Amino acid sequence: MLEPAHIHFKIHKPFGMLSQMHSNDDKESRNKRFLSELYNFPEGIMPIGRLDEKSEGLLLLTTDGKLSDQINRSGVEKEYYVQLDGEITNEAIKLLQHGVEIGFHGKKYTTKKTSVHGLSIPPILPDPDKKLRIGRHRPTSWISITITEGKFRQVRKMTAAVGFPTLRLIRIRIGNINLKELSPGKVIPVKELSF
Repeated sequence: MLEPAHIHFKIHKPFGMLSQMHSNDDKESRNKRFLSELYNFPEGIMPIGRLDEKSEGLLLLTTDGKLSDQINRSGVEKEYYVQLDGEITNEAIKLLQHGVEIGFHGKKYTTKKTSVHGLSIPPILPDPDKKLRIGRHRPTSWISITITEGKFRQVRKMTAAVGFPTLRLIRIRIGNINLKELSPGKVIPVKELSF
């Protein structure tokens, strides 16, 4: 008997939404937004990896648990545009490239070498959520950072470790799948996910 075909989606997760379908806790549900409000997803759908509530951008969903696990463990590249508090220095970029020490599960963890470069022209993106008070008092700068691991809030912890806290974080690529012109909250079915 043939296994049923798996279904995949790519979405632009908006700011202020959790990377889960719904909550098991009624209290939490009242104040939070979940992926299920974006689309009538099929039974068994799950996000591949996560973006925290304040992060935006590309999120992949699948009904294929094996594929999800494989992608999470295989070191697929994930690229982000990051708006930072302050004008980042070349020295700070070099530190990020070589790996920095962050806290993870109460222990110290040194991140792997990564690709980081400054963006002299801010990327063209949808306007930030009004809750993000960006650039009101201080200058900001943008970097592109590509990681192959995905520790909890890793990019935010990395930029804070070099003295430039993250103000806005947008994932624009996972492997060869790009966010492109997908607007916040948009959901597109994808025929297959291969990396």
